[in-house]
Amino acid sequence: MPPEANDARLTFFTYHGPLAARYPLNGWRASGCGSVVAMDTRSLLAAIRFGLGPRPDQPLPADPIAWLDGQLEGADTPPLPAGWPAPPTVADGYRLWRERDVRGRFLPGEPNTIELHFQAEAIAALGLRIDTDRPYRERLVDFWGNHFTVSKRTGFSVSTTIGPYMREAIRAHVTGRFADMLVAVFKHPAMLSYLDQVASVGPNSPNGKRFGRGLNENLAREILELHTVSPASGYTQTDVTEFARLLTGWTYERKKEPFGTIFRRASHEPGTKTVLGRRFAEGPDEAEAALRFLAGHPSTHRFLATKLVRHFVADDPPAAAVSRIEGVLRDTDGDLGAVARALPRLDAAWDPPLTKLRAPLDYVTAAFRACGATGVAMGRAAWIACRTLNQPYWTALQPNGWPDRAGDWLGPEPLMQRLDWAYETAGRFARQDPMEVLETALGPLAPDATRQAMRRAGSPRDALAILLASAEFQRR
Repeated sequence: MPPEANDARLTFFTYHGPLAARYPLNGWRASGCGSVVAMDTRSLLAAIRFGLGPRPDQPLPADPIAWLDGQLEGADTPPLPAGWPAPPTVADGYRLWRERDVRGRFLPGEPNTIELHFQAEAIAALGLRIDTDRPYRERLVDFWGNHFTVSKRTGFSVSTTIGPYMREAIRAHVTGRFADMLVAVFKHPAMLSYLDQVASVGPNSPNGKRFGRGLNENLAREILELHTVSPASGYTQTDVTEFARLLTGWTYERKKEPFGTIFRRASHEPGTKTVLGRRFAEGPDEAEAALRFLAGHPSTHRFLATKLVRHFVADDPPAAAVSRIEGVLRDTDGDLGAVARALPRLDAAWDPPLTKLRAPLDYVTAAFRACGATGVAMGRAAWIACRTLNQPYWTALQPNGWPDRAGDWLGPEPLMQRLDWAYETAGRFARQDPMEVLETALGPLAPDATRQAMRRAGSPRDALAILLASAEFQRR
């Protein structure tokens, strides 16, 4: 299937940025990318499609499937923020929050310790993406972190806990069971605060009767809609309300020990509840029972398979590929490690190449990796770049996370922003040999037109900017 059939083309536009005078970039296209491949390029494609882009100091694997499988083995190595001897905990973040409570609002010119803490966590995570020799694992961390979005936009409750959330709820489970990840996500303070579970009280509970408070259905609704069965399962508003009643009592404590998630029985709605036809008793253990029931639901398997194939294969997921991943989820009881091994074994994942548009986070990471940058030096630059290109890190606009289709990222203004950023970034690495960066980043996937334009460039910076702005580099 040609790239055009997958809507792989970049829209036509006119660019008037710093490269326009010498090298007009009107009418980018991804079409033809597949035709330039005259050799087996799976090792390169593995680093592009399943990884975060090649690095000059990381040789391409002789066996790409074994390379991808190997990244799923062993313990995860979480990012360590600068100045911390060990990864910060929820209690560390809450301490900063309490100190802010005592001192009051940060005045202009004063260090905002909570914002600095958030940035240190984000910059460390971005730096790891640039440096890592396990890029497939990092892609999985990002995928599941986006699936279970929490966002700094909520305020201190997330910005003080998102680093531990990513380490404890996401990273720890990317090759484990989906049900275990779902439970860990639900019980983490970051999610309980982000989707307002702390405001949900059983109307007939002691606290509900005493304070006249009631349900907040946000978390229950999003677990059903975005995290598990999806609307395709046919759940109803009654299911949402019953599920919200079941989840009452779960909240977090930030002002005294034990810091983190707790269950307040006095806020829990008494009585049995029925969700999607399954009855659950009252009590703290029943929330986990319901989550595990939802995790194993056939609609959940179908929903997750569709999202995974859309992310790793095509904006319009091939039905056969979705069915294959759905079957792996079903037959392995939601083993995400088995799913991660199955994805590169899909024929559709390799043909045609370079059809998925890189979202800004992946685009920035790939550019720095291709240029051989180090995360320590470029983590902050990556953080700023993601914000500049409209994907601020850990700050998704809505609970459904960042989009995963090209159409959501394309348009004249976003494309011109990318081109401006490409020229600016080329200036950082102008001392490098642009053709060597080309061979690292694209090798035989680079069409002759791009090679010739780079050779005709008036300076190494211009040549490198042409590469970073090219249609081929924009895609994976």
